[in-house]
Amino acid sequence: MNDRIDIPPLLQRIGRLAAEHALHAHVVGGFVRDTLLGIPTKDIDIAVVGDGVAFAHRVHDALGSSTVVAFEKFGTARLMIDGTEVEFVGTRKEEYVEHSRKPVVSFGSIEDDLRRRDFTVNAIAASLMPDACGEIIDPLEGRVDLDRHILRTPLDPAATFSDDPLRMMRIFRFAAQLDFRIANDALQAVRDMGDRIGIVSMERVRDELLKMLATARPSRGLAPMQETGLMEHVFPELHTLAGVDQRSIEYPDGVRNFHHKDVFYHTLRVLDNLCEVSDNIWLRFSALLHDIAKPRTKEFVEGTGWTFHGHPEIGARMVKFIFRRMKLPMDPLPYVRKMVLLHLRPIALINEEVTDSAIRRLLFDAGPDLEDLLMLCRSDITSKNPKLVKRYLRNYDRLVERMRAVEERDRLREWQPPVDGQTIMEVCGIDPGIAVGILKTKIEDAVLDGIIPNEREAALRYLMEIKDSVLSRPLNKKPRSRKSELDSLPDTLKE
Repeated sequence: MNDRIDIPPLLQRIGRLAAEHALHAHVVGGFVRDTLLGIPTKDIDIAVVGDGVAFAHRVHDALGSSTVVAFEKFGTARLMIDGTEVEFVGTRKEEYVEHSRKPVVSFGSIEDDLRRRDFTVNAIAASLMPDACGEIIDPLEGRVDLDRHILRTPLDPAATFSDDPLRMMRIFRFAAQLDFRIANDALQAVRDMGDRIGIVSMERVRDELLKMLATARPSRGLAPMQETGLMEHVFPELHTLAGVDQRSIEYPDGVRNFHHKDVFYHTLRVLDNLCEVSDNIWLRFSALLHDIAKPRTKEFVEGTGWTFHGHPEIGARMVKFIFRRMKLPMDPLPYVRKMVLLHLRPIALINEEVTDSAIRRLLFDAGPDLEDLLMLCRSDITSKNPKLVKRYLRNYDRLVERMRAVEERDRLREWQPPVDGQTIMEVCGIDPGIAVGILKTKIEDAVLDGIIPNEREAALRYLMEIKDSVLSRPLNKKPRSRKSELDSLPDTLKE
């Protein structure tokens, strides 16, 4: 077992500076853990026996770093040194006084500080002092747990999670990130007190969830989250997928696909499959949501089994509500809604008898995100029958070839309508209004249905053919816009 780790020059400089001021400094947490595991790390936390914020200012003065960002309430400070973010904290200890449930926090030793940390694998320190640089301090046997690939809490799990309930999310995130199992007593504590996550800000919970989605196999954290009941408090829509049965599906090529019995675990399989081919966090989030409306659309049909008609559309309507509740950034919202809405469209087009018009409409609706959509669709193949998987993949390959041929012929990938509203007004001699939108939509429909080619001259000829019949009708409502099918869904659904 390692008794020392290599300390990079920057941290050695900080250690010498601490010694000059008669302070003891240690690098702790993720840096030591990842170094011992032999994986790259940028997570640098320094614990100072004394005032961590004051020492951060001394480092700033001596090394010419960025401005110190101090959090006096928590006794921490952060600064950038040579492009590396370093966080400083004073070592602390907790003592409970009689008849009080809240501890008194005061300066303590490095051992005191390690006992306050979340997990034993993060409660390992290494000295930065010149005469002991790199020597490991491990009073809680965190190195043993690293070797055993297990996550334990330094104290009784209930006490550790009470100190900061976000640690219940963090233990699942580390399980996914490190591929470690979680100690049974910690799992039981989450079962007993999972509702306490409600006192944590949604922003902190969201960040842990996104970090989990960024791992190689998010299911390693999401599955135990579900099994302990924490998912119900964090992501209730995902929680309700558990126990929802699925029927076998007859696809146009005559193959029956027998899905997983449980939509939740099917979703995790889809997500893990996608993580093997894409690190796009919002495509991964789309995989998490692609079947989110199945509980709301579940219906048993005699002789067929469970059906979920309309679940892509209903799911797309749920996305905005989920984004708002989880305080996610709104910029990726249209993309995620598009993925959820369209995730069944490609499989419906594998039949050779499908018209070019249907292919054009998928190209139009998916636009520049077509490759991402197809990655999601391929990841949605979770059959355990390798022959079926091969057949589905061949079907997708044929579909891609056909889409490529249609796209090259009709130039639809980056859709630009062949005539714009200004041209329509000039040709028809009309002012801005409802009629312009109706004419524009009819021209777009004609291109997508193959009535006219995607060319300006053909569009202008078609405009001249239809304009009189459109302009002679009473116009009392806005025209249907193709983009509205994707972008104007209701924000929420009635429960």
